[in-house]
Amino acid sequence: MLGKTHSPALLLLCVLVPPAFAGQANHASPPTAPRTRRAVHRPSPLLNSSEGLSVISAALESRRPAHSKPDCSHLVHTIYERAGFPYSYVSSSDLYRGVPEFRPVVHPQPGDLVAWPGHVGIVVNPSQDTFFSSLRSGLGVDSYSASYWKERGQPRFFRYAKAPSIARSEKPGNPAPHHSHAMTIPAASHSQTAPPL
Repeated sequence: MLGKTHSPALLLLCVLVPPAFAGQANHASPPTAPRTRRAVHRPSPLLNSSEGLSVISAALESRRPAHSKPDCSHLVHTIYERAGFPYSYVSSSDLYRGVPEFRPVVHPQPGDLVAWPGHVGIVVNPSQDTFFSSLRSGLGVDSYSASYWKERGQPRFFRYAKAPSIARSEKPGNPAPHHSHAMTIPAASHSQTAPPL
């Protein structure tokens, strides 16, 4: 009789207990692996002002007569490669939207990009708002605060982010390549604002 009285309770206990233990087994945490130190992602260093001047120097060399006049994005790409700061070619619209090789900046320095949708140039003298690019009149310097450019909208400025190999070459004992070009930064001719190609 005793067995019959406790049978339903025992049966209930047998039915409820195994799933409870099974649930605990499923929620048991797996053995923890030893913690590994995560690599800290450090952003690439940006071009400093003297490196920016080497970009301007390469740009001014581009003013020499050439067989053909390149469009603005190819011109900028070529200038950066000549200055020793390569990146994969992209259009001026892509540069305006932003690409990993360039970081947006609020206060431009010489050598930075100035971009609008469909046009790009290289900042020459930020205090005069001047930039170098391929214009309708040829390769030249103009003011990005001129009315023509203001009509295109607010320009965006970008600074080149050096690849780790370029940044490493600047450590003591590995000086960055020096460009010994004579440099004069021409003032913009505001009266000769020429639209781009």
